[in-house]
Formats: sequence, structure tokens, C-alpha cells
Amino acid sequence: MSGHSKWSTIKRKKGATDAKRGKIFSRLIKEITIAARLGGADPEGNPRLRTAVTAAKTENMPKDNIERAIKKGSGDLGSGNIEERMYEGYGPGGVAVLVETFTDNKNRTSGEVRHIFSKYNGELGETGCVSWLFDKKGLIVFEKDQIDEEKLFEVALEAGAEDIKEEITTLEVISGIKNFEDVKAALDQNQLGYILAEITMIPKNTVELEGKEAEQMIRLMEVLEEDDDVQKAYANFDISDEILEKMSG
Repeated sequence: MSGHSKWSTIKRKKGATDAKRGKIFSRLIKEITIAARLGGADPEGNPRLRTAVTAAKTENMPKDNIERAIKKGSGDLGSGNIEERMYEGYGPGGVAVLVETFTDNKNRTSGEVRHIFSKYNGELGETGCVSWLFDKKGLIVFEKDQIDEEKLFEVALEAGAEDIKEEITTLEVISGIKNFEDVKAALDQNQLGYILAEITMIPKNTVELEGKEAEQMIRLMEVLEEDDDVQKAYANFDISDEILEKMSG
């Protein structure tokens, strides 16, 4: 399984720990705020905000928190100076890494991200060095043994999905950004339960890792996403399930 879906699976398993640290709510609030600032406070006319609000509701975020984040983004509660910045670099074995951040101090964030890359056998690169290796897409993941595959293919493709990829234990529905909400709504209407639905960066190719490089790569991703300024990290690594099981053990 490749980096985008593999890392999402790992993050789901550690989600309880993230929740205790308040990371989930914090990141969702930042995403809602930025989305409202860039595209307006009306979710119906702002697809990015609509997706962020849906994700917040899925995590049972209180309505007041959501509304406050929207108002902050639209300027009703003071605009602040948080900005969105993307960092690019290389991880162990030459893996391409994208780091999405929301920050009120770009010098602090740049220094922290550079330090994390260096500590785990990576290197921060120039803007554009690896972004061309990724496509921004909608991703919806299903457990194979929990889904009617024939119905999934029928509904997803009819709703406008671009592709459905089969992994060892999952099925991944890939869509364009514009089609993501339509595809997700069609799956919801047909009660096809998924374990993950998000806008993500999907790699065009992958780099296989094992041994020490695999361990360093996972640790690099973990530490990046533990940073308060980091919203999401993406990478094009491929690590086998067997190696991951050994690492988790």
C-alpha cells in the first residue's frame, strides 16, 4: 500500500492519542478558519469549507466551535495573521514529502520543519521540488470485508469517481476535487460505509522502503504531524504490511 493510504491507516490507529492531545480539534479549527478566509463563510458556496465542516461534525465537534472558527476566518471575530504555507522536501531513501502548515510565524515554522527533516534523515527542499509528484484528489476508503464491492463500483463510478483501486484489505475510491462532494453524497445515500473520506495529495509513483529507512520515515511523519503548526503531511513511500506489523510490535 502506498504512502497516502498507508499513512492514513496508521493515523487512524493512533487517532485516540491525537484526540487526547486535542490535535484533531485544533487542526480542524485551523482548516475551517483558513477555508472561510479564502472562500467565504457560506459552506454551500465554499467546497473547502463544506468539507472541513463535515469533517468537524464527524469528529463530534460542538456547533459553537465550528461557528466561531468560521466567524474568525471571515473576519467577524478579528482576522489574526495565520497563513497557509506548504513545505517540500525529501525523506529517507529519497521519499518525496509535502508538509501543509498554518502558521502565524513563518520563520519559526520553517526552522522547526527543517529541524525535523534533518533529525530523521531527510532534507527540506525548494518550493516545487516534489509537488509535481503528487495530484490533489478526493480519497474515500472502504474495508473490503465490510462492503458490497459490486454496488460500490456501480454507485461510485456513476457519481463521477475517476478510479477505484484495490489494496490488500481495502478499496480506494479516487475522485477529482470538484466531484468529491458528489461522490461522497452518493455513497452516503446508498449507505455504503467508509472508514476515511478526505481531500489528499496522491503520489504518482512510490518509493519502497524497509529496515532503518522505513522506521525513520514513519517517525518523520509522526513528528511532523505532532508539530502544532503542521496541518497534514504527505509522502510517496511504500512500506509493506509485514514491516509495519514488526514496527508496531
